[in-house]
Amino acid sequence: MKITSLRAIEIIDSRGKPTIRSFAVLDDGSIHSASVPSGASTGSHEVLELRDYDPKRYQGFGVQKAVHNVNEIIAKELVGREVDDPRGIDRWLIERDGTENKSNLGANAILAVSMAVVRAAAHAVHKPQWKYLNEYYFSEYKPAFPRLMVNIVNGGRHADWNFDIQEFMICPVATKPSESIQIASEIFLRLGDNLKSKKIGGLVGDEGGYSPTLKSNEEVFDTILESAVTCGYEKLKDFFFAVDCAASEFYENGEYTLKKTGQKMNATQLTQYYSELGQKYNIQSFEDPFAEDDWEAFTRFTQLARQFQFQVVGDDLFCTNPNRIKAGIEKQAANAVLIKLNQIGTVSETVDAIKMTREAGWKVIISHRSGETENPFIADLAYGCGAEFIKTGSMSRSERLAKYNRLLEIESGIR
Repeated sequence: MKITSLRAIEIIDSRGKPTIRSFAVLDDGSIHSASVPSGASTGSHEVLELRDYDPKRYQGFGVQKAVHNVNEIIAKELVGREVDDPRGIDRWLIERDGTENKSNLGANAILAVSMAVVRAAAHAVHKPQWKYLNEYYFSEYKPAFPRLMVNIVNGGRHADWNFDIQEFMICPVATKPSESIQIASEIFLRLGDNLKSKKIGGLVGDEGGYSPTLKSNEEVFDTILESAVTCGYEKLKDFFFAVDCAASEFYENGEYTLKKTGQKMNATQLTQYYSELGQKYNIQSFEDPFAEDDWEAFTRFTQLARQFQFQVVGDDLFCTNPNRIKAGIEKQAANAVLIKLNQIGTVSETVDAIKMTREAGWKVIISHRSGETENPFIADLAYGCGAEFIKTGSMSRSERLAKYNRLLEIESGIR
């Protein structure tokens, strides 16, 4: 089938800021859309999200330039083209942009088109999106449901620094969505009840996790654990803890400053603190425990991970960039990679990052962004590539739940 129309519009993401949604129309009249998320704690090595910087519109966050690039530049080249070669279309988009960080057309404009084309291609061959992704990009892997990494307490930049750790997550041991979602939802709801009864806050942050007025990182773990036990769930048997430290956000001039207490640490001292937390609460996964270019600290921490069997996840460290992932593999700086489509800008490059991670024997975590949309694309991607984990926020806010609900649809076999 051929693309007969390609158009983009400016929409609003979950933080009330503009983002872009594209629509690819095929010659059977079908319409296939995709919208692009936006991060808050972004890595400096991410590709460029094109904004207008016009203070008279949306405080400068408008994306009319990106919309224009789809409607007036990209569409003129892609309309009339067959939709059966998404990789080829991605190559053209990358070449047409011509910059390393996609600053010409904008990574948001490019990704909106890239995802819409994949959806259109799946429709053209009458296949569910997850199945198309698996057969077209990941034929060497079996589709498999990921474990959930559910952010139930927000800290750091996502919640005005009430805690230094940005995300406190629970990971149900079950992989079947109907089971793992139930576990996470029940713990989340019970935690909310407990916070309200103690009058310490039940409001939620950017990603739907609670943002309570607790005194320390340790008290957060204790409160989550109390709620889980009340629900009848046991740590390690039914779920385990994971954290996103987002350490680049509290790193400056060679030091890590915990904003909650004002305590300054070097990488060795911070490693010791993580080790103590990890042993006390059986934390199985640490994301971005150090700043995005502190390779040496990551490598030393990963050596500890091999000894004590936990996961070191690179997000800002890698930015879904195959070149940085390759460097990380050579340095043995992690053992898992957080995969975010808009950090690299096309579906094809995201696939390359996933495959490189897999070939190294590392774990793959498909992730959302803090500024999200209703687009459930990452749920199909996680299942289609057989990722070990998916990270898509808490058990509240519809832009997060859209991804969990999509996993339930896939499990049910509906589409």
